[in-house]
Amino acid sequence: MEQLSTNPEISIIVPTLNEAANIPQLLPRIDAAMNGADYEVLIVDDNSKDQTPQVCAELAKQFPVKLLVRTQPKNGLSGAVLHGMAAARGQFLCVMDADLQHPPEKLGALLEPLRGGQADFVLGSRYVPGGSTAATWGLFRKINSEVATALARPFAGRVTDPMSGFFALRRVTYLGARQLTPLGYKIALELMCKCQVKTVQEIPIHFGLRAAGESKLSLKQQFRYLEHLSRLYDFTFPRASPVIKFLIATVASWLVGLAIYLSLLRGGLGPVAAPTWAYGAAILVTIIFHIRYVRTQREFLIRPHPWRDFAVISAAEWIACGLTAWWASHRVMRASALEIFLLCFGVATLVRYVLRKEFLQDIRGLRRTLPREAEISPPSDK
Repeated sequence: MEQLSTNPEISIIVPTLNEAANIPQLLPRIDAAMNGADYEVLIVDDNSKDQTPQVCAELAKQFPVKLLVRTQPKNGLSGAVLHGMAAARGQFLCVMDADLQHPPEKLGALLEPLRGGQADFVLGSRYVPGGSTAATWGLFRKINSEVATALARPFAGRVTDPMSGFFALRRVTYLGARQLTPLGYKIALELMCKCQVKTVQEIPIHFGLRAAGESKLSLKQQFRYLEHLSRLYDFTFPRASPVIKFLIATVASWLVGLAIYLSLLRGGLGPVAAPTWAYGAAILVTIIFHIRYVRTQREFLIRPHPWRDFAVISAAEWIACGLTAWWASHRVMRASALEIFLLCFGVATLVRYVLRKEFLQDIRGLRRTLPREAEISPPSDK
C-alpha cells in the first residue's frame, strides 16, 4: 500500500460527486505529472452514491490518495475544496476536477510560477493564447460566459478565465484568507478575492470533454453564482455595495408603486388613499429583495429576527407615507399628482433607509466575521 507522506510538498484537492468511473483514470495521470515529487491527492467526496469509497481504497494501494467524505455537504463544490484545503499538508495547493476535463499533465506548469515567485495564484485558462476547449458552445453559452466574466472583473482584474476550477496557490496564501464564504462552483474567484492576491498568472490548457458521469452545472448553479458575486461585492466594496443594492430595490419598488398609484387615481381614489395603497405594492416588491437577502446572508446577520425587523421597518415607512399623503392633501396647494407621489414615497424611503441602518439590515463588508473553524467543519476521513 502506498504510504502517505507526513509532509508532502504538494497537495492536490479533487472534489467529487459520483465520479468513481473517472478516478482510476485520473490518478495515474497525476502520478506521471508529478514526476517523483512528494505529493498527496485528497479526494473530497460529497457522500457519493456510487463506488467512490471502494475505488479510492483500492487505488490507495498504489497512489498517495486519501478520501475525505462530507456526510452532510454544504456550499457545494466550493465547500468541498475548502474542506480539502483545511486538511491539506502541502506547501502548494492545487485544485482540479475529477472528470478529466482539466489536464493533469499541466500540473507542473501550474506550479512553476509559484515555485519561482512570479505569481501568488495560478489559473489554468481556456482563453489565453494556446488555450482551447473541446466543447462546442452556442451563442447563448458564449454570451453567458462573457457576462459572467465581466461581472467578476472587479475582483479578477484582467484574468481571462476567473471561473476556472483548475488552479494552484501557496498554502501560506490560503491561510491569509479573510472571511471565506463559499457558495456554488466558483471557488477560485472566492480565493483570489479573499486572499487578496497581488499577482495572478494564467497558463494555457485544453479544456477537454467529460470522460464519464454527468455535469453538475445547472441553472440553479448559475443563480448561486450571482448570489456569490453579491457576497464578493459586499466584501470588496463595503460602503458602496449596500447603497447600490438599496437604490436598485428602491427603483424597482418605486416603478411598481407609480404604476399602481396612477391606476388608483384613474379609478377615482383620492390624494390620501392612492399613494398609501400604492406604497403597499412597493413594499411587496421589497419583500422579494428581502427574501434573497435573508437566504444568502443569514449566517452574517447580527440581529436574530430579520423578518420581524423587516415588518417593523415596513410598517413605519407605510405609516410615514400615509401621514405625508394626509399632510400634503391638507397643506400643499396645487401640487400635481407626480409631486404628491414623489413627496410621499420620498419620505417613506428615507424612513426605510434610516431604520435599515438602525436594524443593521445591510452587509457592511460582511460585518460579522466567521472564525475559520466555522467556515469549514472538520472533514471525516475514510
